[in-house]
Amino acid sequence: MANIYLFDWGNTLMVDFPVQNGKMCEWRDVQAVDGASELLAKLVKHSDIYIATNAADSSSNEIKAAFDRVDLAQYIDGYFCKANLGIGKGTPEFFHRILKELNVCASSVTMIGDSFDDDIAPALSVGIQAIWLNTNSINLPLSDSIVQVKRLKDICFYVELSHAKL
Repeated sequence: MANIYLFDWGNTLMVDFPVQNGKMCEWRDVQAVDGASELLAKLVKHSDIYIATNAADSSSNEIKAAFDRVDLAQYIDGYFCKANLGIGKGTPEFFHRILKELNVCASSVTMIGDSFDDDIAPALSVGIQAIWLNTNSINLPLSDSIVQVKRLKDICFYVELSHAKL
């Protein structure tokens, strides 16, 4: 498994309430996705954790402020978004820029997200490993090699397995 984990933000680590608008750090109500704190606490022992988000209206400091509100920022090493990369997520170039910024090879990175089109497919296309948080059980004709989970807690199994091999 990876030394570095990239996580999507909305509906992967924090609930994206569709009735709230604007920057999440300014929302009246914010909430971590069930299992987020436990998973990040486990991963941070052996890996670096970054956010790779398509949020177009928030800076990295504003994204961190939202994570602070649900006590998850303590686990996160940095934030990648359109404001600091100059490109939105959903393309291979977004992930190429992250790899360049981190100065790492793709094989040392795993992307975890809830959108196959924006998170998983472009990450895989540049050689990044991926875990699809498929909470809605979307049925796509995919290779058996693409890891899919229904809950963040299910990822702990893969993490424990990979560290047992070390």
